[in-house]
Amino acid sequence: ITHKKGQQKMLEQLKQILGKVNREIDMSTVTEETRLIDDLGLDSLSIMLFAMEIEAAFGFRFTEPVRFVTVGDVCEYLANRQ
Repeated sequence: ITHKKGQQKMLEQLKQILGKVNREIDMSTVTEETRLIDDLGLDSLSIMLFAMEIEAAFGFRFTEPVRFVTVGDVCEYLANRQ
């Protein structure tokens, strides 16, 4: 249950970050299954800004290219870093 609660907290943090990157996203529709490009319409610049905001929020730097398809992919990556 603690793991699920942690995932939910992380999802909420990622929603806040997504809101900074693109204010037009309806956060009530964002779930772990939401696709960053296909569902949210993020382009390469938005993805880069999203990555930079994640680095700032979670206090690390991406050292290699990572391909995230869904919001859940980002959650899983961050959970494995902790």
